[in-house]
Order: sequence, then structure tokens, then C-alpha cells
Amino acid sequence: MARTKAGKPEESIADKRKEAIIDAAMRLAADGTWDHIRLSDIAAEAGVTLADMRADFDSKTAILHGLTTRIDRIVLAGDDPDMAGEPARDRLFDVLMRRFEAMRPYRAALRSVMRAYRRDPFAMATFNVRLRRSMKWMLEAAGIDATGRLGDIRAQGLVFVWARTMPVFLRDRDPGMARTMAALDRALRDGEQVMRTMRGGLRAVGALGSLLAGLRERARSYDRDEDWDDDSIYGDDPGDAGERPHASEPDTGGPH
Repeated sequence: MARTKAGKPEESIADKRKEAIIDAAMRLAADGTWDHIRLSDIAAEAGVTLADMRADFDSKTAILHGLTTRIDRIVLAGDDPDMAGEPARDRLFDVLMRRFEAMRPYRAALRSVMRAYRRDPFAMATFNVRLRRSMKWMLEAAGIDATGRLGDIRAQGLVFVWARTMPVFLRDRDPGMARTMAALDRALRDGEQVMRTMRGGLRAVGALGSLLAGLRERARSYDRDEDWDDDSIYGDDPGDAGERPHASEPDTGGPH
């Protein structure tokens, strides 16, 4: 990417067009019903052709994903080093409040989108996947490990925290977002309790897994040590003894 004289990356024409499309979609959503907004409406509002818009976004959901990425960047760029020594929940609270602050200009549009998503569970499920990726970045911004299976659980838990707080945020008219802060604090406290319960459950599952693995290994050892020359297998007639396989030869289950 080209750079300006000040050394900052110069925004490309394609990047500017993407931002214009996102802004246009948000303006239309704020003034209308998200379900009824067509891709051609967004292209016209953004002043781009449908061909150019198709090159950037293949659906309205993709445009919303673009907005989510924009919000992610704003939050991550606003990192507060002074929060590093605070407890994990306080760091996470600070990060999520920065996220709600970044979403304030799009509140009217997001109300329209959320109404539409409540009527479309498939779209909501798709958005959940995208939002979970964003919440992993929020966890990392708060200094909380978001890797592995536990990271996935934490990220999904944070999606639930966001979902519980979002309706309050959409109705919160206070410039200081006091109601949003109170709702987020409650949701995080409840989320902590759920995570403690889940961690206990995971430890129990892990212990059970170890027990089952041990039992399986013992069963394999028993199979290996079993006396396969038992008369109940080869017959009781002593005359058959000469036809038995040698004790050192493995039972191959027949000719190959």
C-alpha cells in the first residue's frame, strides 16, 4: 500500500469505496427497514456501480461484517495501557465499553438490523460466527487468552454478554451510557459465574476422559495377555492338540 509523506498508509480507492458502501448501508438502515433495503439501493446511495459493489461485498451480511471489522479496528486502536494492571473483568469491561462507544454513530441502523435478524435465525447464526471472531480480538485486547478450545468458549460466552447488553445499548439515550454500563457489568458478572461452572464441567469431562482412556488401555493389555490356547476355543479333544497353533504364533484370524 502506498504511503503519504507523513509515512502513514494511503487509503486505496477500493478501501474508500468499501467504506462508502458501509456508510451508505448504515444511512439507509437508519432511515428504513433493513429487510427491504436492496443491494441496488445501497450501491446508488454510495455512488458506485453494482459491479464495483459486487467486487467488494457479495451480500448485505458481508457489508455488516465489514462494519464489524471497522468497529474491531477502532476498539483495538484505542488500547489503554493504564488498564494493564487491572483485574481481567475490569479490562474486559473497558474494552467492551469502547466497542459500544464506537457503535454509537450506527445505533439507529443497528436497531433496524437487529429487528430483521430476530426474524431470520439463519442470518443471526451466520452473524454469530463472525461476531465470535471479533470477540476473540476483544479478549486479546483485554489481555485474556483466546486460543484453543477454552478460547472458543470464552469468545462465545462474550457473544452472549454482548447479546444481553445490546438491547439496553440500543435504547440508552444517556450521553454517558450509564444504563449500558450497568447492563454490561451485570452480564459480565453472570458470565463469570457461567465460566466457573463450565470450567468445573470441563475438568470433570477431562477426568472422565482420562479414566476412560485408562480403562481402554487396560482392556487392550488384557486382550494382549489373554491365553488364547484355552480349550474352550480349540475344543476339548486332546487329539486336536497337534492342530493348535504354537503358543508363540499370533492368532491371525485365518488365512490372508
